[in-house]
Amino acid sequence: MYPQHREREQPIFSARAHVFQIDPATKRNWIPASKHAVTVSFFYDANRSVYRIISVGGTKAIINSTITPNMTFTKTSQKFGQWADSRANTVYGLGFATEQQLQQFSERFNEVKEAARLAREKSQEKFELTNPALNIAAPQELSEDRQSPPLLCVNGPGEDKLFRSQSADIELSSEKERIKKMLSEGSICEMNLEAELFTLQDSNAKLVAALQEANANVEQWKKQLAAYQEETDRLRDKVAELEVHGTRQCPSDMVKDELTQSLEELEALLKAKDEEIHVLQAKKSDLHELEQEREEAMHRLQELERRNGELEQRVQNAEQTLASSREERDLAKREVHRVVDILDVKIFDLNDLRQSLAKLIDK
Repeated sequence: MYPQHREREQPIFSARAHVFQIDPATKRNWIPASKHAVTVSFFYDANRSVYRIISVGGTKAIINSTITPNMTFTKTSQKFGQWADSRANTVYGLGFATEQQLQQFSERFNEVKEAARLAREKSQEKFELTNPALNIAAPQELSEDRQSPPLLCVNGPGEDKLFRSQSADIELSSEKERIKKMLSEGSICEMNLEAELFTLQDSNAKLVAALQEANANVEQWKKQLAAYQEETDRLRDKVAELEVHGTRQCPSDMVKDELTQSLEELEALLKAKDEEIHVLQAKKSDLHELEQEREEAMHRLQELERRNGELEQRVQNAEQTLASSREERDLAKREVHRVVDILDVKIFDLNDLRQSLAKLIDK
């Protein structure tokens, strides 16, 4: 299970601890997420530059927390620490065997949080979003035409049913292995879908915020541009009027210079605002492209959810087949017991008959 799921992630640090989650009802009490100490590991996804804390109990992920720069790991006692995950809407708690293990985990948590902060700043500077595709291998379909081994009939129908019972046990063991494999692959699919959903939610929030900010700035600058254009037109009209009626009004050269300077400043400001509007329009086109990429990623996620539903349906069918095989095996066992009881009675009767014949021969 782990090699298939971690082929694109690198483990950084691992520790063993008892895992707890906060009670969603009271937000005060702790609920044990594991019956015993389990492995809690830091993983790094190089493709998306994402750090995560993951712990798996059996075939279920009991911790799948993406580390963000605003997270804080708090040591509440000598051997216990906790952190809050807003995406999962819960608080995780870890109980360690020694104080040294808690200190090592806390130091590594702070290091990974700082690395996550640097990665986020770098991604914001580049303004790029990545959505890696998930390659989930479909499990091998259950064959309905399985051939059972040949049955030998030695001493009548009783022996025949005994051999059939042994064949059913062999089929049940192989069926269990197939179901275990399908369940493990189904849990891998659920974890990958959850990670992809967190990434899409983060990308969607960034896109919406960027679009809202760009639209607000464009509207504001359009209003300012209109006001500057009106002011420029008014000043131009005033200068033209002063030039036409210069002999009668006799404006001073100082007033002309001030008006000309104001006009030049307004024209320069108008040019700068035009350039800013062009830049914003270019960014808005980039945002549209990112929105298209997000929609494509959502389509891929829906396809993965559909495939996960098919896997679940196959697991249910396999469980039904397993239940039917168990019922047939139980019926075969009961039939064998019944035949054995009849044979015991017949053997006892034959033994009495043999003794009676022996007595007759002796007489």
